[in-house]
Amino acid sequence: MTHPHSETQPHLSIIIPAHNEEARLPASLEEIAAFLAVQDYPAEVIVVENGSSDRTLEVARSFIPKIPYLIVLQEEQRGKGLAVKRGMLEARGEFRFICDTDLSMPIVEVNKFLPPALYGGEVAIASREAPGAIRYGEPPYRHFVGRVFNFMVRLMALPGLQDTQCGFKMFRGDIAESVFPLQTLVGMSFDVEVLYITRKLHYRIDEVPIPWYFNADSRVRLFRDSFRMFFDLLSIRINSLRGIYG
Repeated sequence: MTHPHSETQPHLSIIIPAHNEEARLPASLEEIAAFLAVQDYPAEVIVVENGSSDRTLEVARSFIPKIPYLIVLQEEQRGKGLAVKRGMLEARGEFRFICDTDLSMPIVEVNKFLPPALYGGEVAIASREAPGAIRYGEPPYRHFVGRVFNFMVRLMALPGLQDTQCGFKMFRGDIAESVFPLQTLVGMSFDVEVLYITRKLHYRIDEVPIPWYFNADSRVRLFRDSFRMFFDLLSIRINSLRGIYG
């Protein structure tokens, strides 16, 4: 069963930000295509290459003949937030799913974020902390630093959300079109900002427990990134006070 990118609105858009991902992208695209081939809904996959110094763009484009509903976009500048914003706003899906290239959450989990599994879903985020979630192979120090950062996030921006940094998130299409134009952060903290905007616009955020597999090649550099994220949290609060989020 194939779901070509056609005039029909896709039920699902999968948006993959890709920076220097020539090695991991092929296996992930194969896995996503195999998953979508057995679903009963139309879908599109959007790879947004951003500022790579390797062959990510070329590798992504080489899959277009094999995956007719694959769209490859190029964003000259680096910044995961920039790539996600571009992909979310160019997507046409009724539901739009941000997906890390490494598939640390198996792609088969994606249906848990869609109706009917998630009834009346507005925004759903993958959670490694919600009851029922399982982490595989994560070093204890990584978990500890992640919890410290999440504590700061809950304190300064998003009380109640246990895991804002997992790279798998679903937005209903119309909500994505309200939220993402207001996004200002282009780096790793974009997740916190878009969820902050989501709440400010009074949409509900559900946390979906997932199995998650630690990848040693993770691009997160704990201490440098945590320091930067602290300043990003401050800028979110300042933007909010200045009325930038409506």
